[in-house]
Amino acid sequence: MVALFRDRTDAGQALARALAPYAGRPDLIVLALPRGGVPVGFEVARALGAPLDVFVVRKLGFPGNDEYAMGAIASGGVRVIDEELLRQTGISPAVVERIVRQEERELRRRELAYRDDLPAVELAGRTAILVDDGLATGASMRAAVKAVRERGARRIVVAVPVGPADTVRQLALLADDVICVAMPEPFLAVGRFYERFDQTDDAEVLALLRQAHDGPLAVVG
Repeated sequence: MVALFRDRTDAGQALARALAPYAGRPDLIVLALPRGGVPVGFEVARALGAPLDVFVVRKLGFPGNDEYAMGAIASGGVRVIDEELLRQTGISPAVVERIVRQEERELRRRELAYRDDLPAVELAGRTAILVDDGLATGASMRAAVKAVRERGARRIVVAVPVGPADTVRQLALLADDVICVAMPEPFLAVGRFYERFDQTDDAEVLALLRQAHDGPLAVVG
């Protein structure tokens, strides 16, 4: 499979072009899922002339296979659990709670690292674009949509460079709009569609957030 994007910057620019109808809206905010969604979201926010913030979500990895999600948690105590998967695999509630507690610690660490003592951004009545670097099972994004909905966003847009068609269809039932640049088949892993898919670290996330917050982001052509 030929890579679709050079890196997350390239993917973010492609995604921004697909989101062009949202440019300049006064109620708009771009919420990037850290870490990998932040370089993508930075490009989207820059192109649309919108503020950028992070929205922390943690995937609940399947025991023995952390990359396979059985659910996710998000800021505000939101949980999304694949109950059918738990029934099929026989994973006990105690195991689920252990994983949830572990991921809650990492979620709190990241919120402190990225936001310090800043209050949560006000979402009531706003159009929120949730950005990640790609979809697989969609568990993290489903948790994010649920959490943002509970915080009163008027319109929720899920925006990703790449994802499987079935996951996109599932999210379309939850969000008000879903923008996915490419839905290649077969879909095995997000990283297969990037030439460079290095892990994004906390330092890069913080640098991009500082750059975004230094001043208004100009709309670019």
